Amino acid sequence: MPKGKKKADRNSGSEPKLLSGGNPQIPKGEGDEPVQAYIAAMPGWKRSLGERLDGLIVRAVPDVHKAVKWNQPFYGHEGQSWFLAFRCYTKYVQLGFFRGASLDPVPPKASSYPDRRYLDIYEDDDLDEGQLVAWIEQASNLPGEKM
Repeated sequence: MPKGKKKADRNSGSEPKLLSGGNPQIPKGEGDEPVQAYIAAMPGWKRSLGERLDGLIVRAVPDVHKAVKWNQPFYGHEGQSWFLAFRCYTKYVQLGFFRGASLDPVPPKASSYPDRRYLDIYEDDDLDEGQLVAWIEQASNLPGEKM
């Protein structure tokens, strides 16, 4: 079998390719469907965390607009801007707030972008859902990023 054919067969299944760190490679798209495809492709314990994060975001911001861009779910206001996204890394899932420096309290991890802040969530972390919801609600009320 030609070498190129074998590679094409290996990647032609229904399972999305995992990029370095286990981040699912999902085609970009608008709406809930690509976000749910991303979450379904999250490896191991990260999948249930993705479902939990998505549920918290939807409960906090019922009219949230979703999309997958740059292999990560984005959440924002349709036709306006994005206020958060998350992605898989090898040992954690990173929740990114685009205007995180304006949140109270400020999420713990800084970024090279002055306004952006992150929360890295590890498998054994005990999530403070009340704090997460407060950050999500605050973030949704700030001007976001247009991307």
